[in-house]
Amino acid sequence: MSSLFSAKNKEVFSAPISMNNPVTVQVLGICSALAVTSKLEPAIVMGLSVTIITAFSNVVISLIRKTIPNRIRIIVQLVVVAALVTIVSELLKAFAYDVSVQLSVYVGLIITNCILMGRLEAFAMANGPWESCLDGIGNGLGYAKVLIIVAFFRELLGSGTLLGFNILNYDVIKNAGYVNNGLMLMPPMALIIVACLIWYQRAKHKELQEKE
Repeated sequence: MSSLFSAKNKEVFSAPISMNNPVTVQVLGICSALAVTSKLEPAIVMGLSVTIITAFSNVVISLIRKTIPNRIRIIVQLVVVAALVTIVSELLKAFAYDVSVQLSVYVGLIITNCILMGRLEAFAMANGPWESCLDGIGNGLGYAKVLIIVAFFRELLGSGTLLGFNILNYDVIKNAGYVNNGLMLMPPMALIIVACLIWYQRAKHKELQEKE
């Protein structure tokens, strides 16, 4: 049991959430960060979907990695991911249809998500199922964390709401001079917020700064 939660496994799980975040450090998954973060709810659902798919696909590929011919490994990875994405997409349509409509084609595009494919190729193909599961969950949560932070500010300052609940659209707040900033709902603002997160992380952790 102790080996399951060894220091190495803890590092595999926690590093992508903070120090080696796939979005702010590796700069992966930026496209969906721009597309699905105008509201908090779809950002949360997208983050959880990627986390689930990354974890399960990592485990599946890890289990069969020794039987996959090297020349078709990418095809096998895509088949596994496509099957999981289809299952998640159908579940969203069945139980969270409104959110699935907001996410539109971006759920299907998880198949080509750089984070997911990168973890399959770089980690699951070389490690055991448990380590691969931790790696998938960690990278998924790291991705989800960035999406949720970006969506929080975009929805709050752009629409004055959070998860659809009114936060800032009250007469007393508007009479004080506050106006919702429609620019926050445009994709470029997502990129600016992500850039601020990257700046903050690199300023806080000197080891992430590029040496001249």
